Amino acid sequence: MTVLRIDSSARVEGGNSRIITDYLVQQLGQPVIERDLVKNPLPPISPRDLVGVHGSHEDDRASLQQHLAVSNELIAELQQADTLVLGVAMYNFSVPAYLKQWIDYVCRAGVSFRYTENGPEGLIGVERAFIVTASGGTPIGGDWDFASRYLEHICRFLGVTEVVHIDASGSKGAPGVVIEAARQQIDTLLAQREVGEA
Repeated sequence: MTVLRIDSSARVEGGNSRIITDYLVQQLGQPVIERDLVKNPLPPISPRDLVGVHGSHEDDRASLQQHLAVSNELIAELQQADTLVLGVAMYNFSVPAYLKQWIDYVCRAGVSFRYTENGPEGLIGVERAFIVTASGGTPIGGDWDFASRYLEHICRFLGVTEVVHIDASGSKGAPGVVIEAARQQIDTLLAQREVGEA
């Protein structure tokens, strides 16, 4: 069993999503592939190359081949994982730009998903995803949350069968309380899983 951990908070030290994701990964106790989209940002992609990555790839220009290599590497990380952990800081009611860029690299028709007569079919093979969403005050799952529901849709679109949300909202009021509540949520979820698998 392998965990792919994706961090996207601009706060590389002390961000709530990172603190809670640290705890979750420790409790899972599995080998981890780490991808920090802030400490190691992905290369920006031009409109022409973005179209090429999602097209026929027949153009052999160097920039397109570079972006295809990045896309292939990121998709390979997903394909190696059984569990995906997304550490998300909500900015302006949605996902960080770093994370949206990762999504644009990994969602590729014929590679990470395909279209069938019955609709899209995910191809990555990840069994479950934990989405750790931190916000200053926007309730997770509320009307103004355009991050967690979007990410759940992306996960299911790629074939993830189980999506679990870890709520880390309300950090502007009492960050310590938010972190402790998220840890308790993780402990409860993992304890229930152990009972179910026993």
